[in-house]
Amino acid sequence: MTRPRSQQISLDDTPYYFLTSRCVRRAFLCGFDRFTNRSYEHRRQQIQDDMLRLASIFHIDIAAFAVMSNHYHLLVHVRRDDALKESPLSIVERAHRLVAGNDVTQRYSKNEQLASWEREQLDLFVDTWRKRLYSISTLMKFLNEGVARRANKEDECTGHFWECRFKCQALLDEKAVLSAMAYTDLNPIRAGMAAAPEASEYTSIKERVAHWKAKASTESQSEKPEDYQPYQLMRFVGHYREKMPAGLPFTLVDYIQLVDWSGRAIRDGKRGAFDEKLPPILKRLNIGEGHWLELCTHFETRFRGLVGSVATLKEVTRKLGLRRRPNYRNSKLLFN
Repeated sequence: MTRPRSQQISLDDTPYYFLTSRCVRRAFLCGFDRFTNRSYEHRRQQIQDDMLRLASIFHIDIAAFAVMSNHYHLLVHVRRDDALKESPLSIVERAHRLVAGNDVTQRYSKNEQLASWEREQLDLFVDTWRKRLYSISTLMKFLNEGVARRANKEDECTGHFWECRFKCQALLDEKAVLSAMAYTDLNPIRAGMAAAPEASEYTSIKERVAHWKAKASTESQSEKPEDYQPYQLMRFVGHYREKMPAGLPFTLVDYIQLVDWSGRAIRDGKRGAFDEKLPPILKRLNIGEGHWLELCTHFETRFRGLVGSVATLKEVTRKLGLRRRPNYRNSKLLFN
């Protein structure tokens, strides 16, 4: 039975969520459709651009993404606190990048004088959009609706393009976040579409590696390797420490090495036997190589809903008032 969004998204417990949208039936999101002999490859760049553009408007960071033939994955981080602290003018300006607003908001954005009753309308608009700008559902609405409208217009048809709203899994700790990120970035390799992570088109790992190479070719002595990161994606900020900046709690170098190691293991079908040395991230999180390869190849099938260690699952299910602990057996096997 499908659980309500209130039990799938709880920002009090975690800001990280793994999202998936799939096309209905045989509809093609991208790629070549052999049933109609039509190519939809041109949509990949459009969808990637839409993702990054919307993330720049919303208070939501993209940690990982992959655009596939009939689905796409997004791993997002919600910055609710930033939205709650933002000024009314900034909220209005962000909202106007998505909707036209009304006469009151347009005049306010131009710094024109408003009457008292217009101020009330403005406050209502700001309160509504302040919540929407950190809402995963609103982000996915704008993203999926835009893709569906373009696809239906191109195919000269009407009706549903997506099989459902979107699939959402809460990532409760850093093990779950790392597993979902690697699973997303390694999608093209599992599908046989790419031979290496850096060759995986329209994925976050491709963007990170390409940006790294571009910056490294013009290396400055004042810059560190951790600064070689695309601004459109959530930054890696290193391991936990005092005065921890906002970002992913890993190093970029370690993550690239991990994805490369995992990609070669998956591609060669050797389950990591080619290299006895585990990447540093796995050592720190105490995840064995066999369990890790299971996570980054079968993450979606292994988990439904909440994802995290057994201790984290117990705490969050108690808060949400759930009688059963989802994914308990797999969490105990793979994360503990």
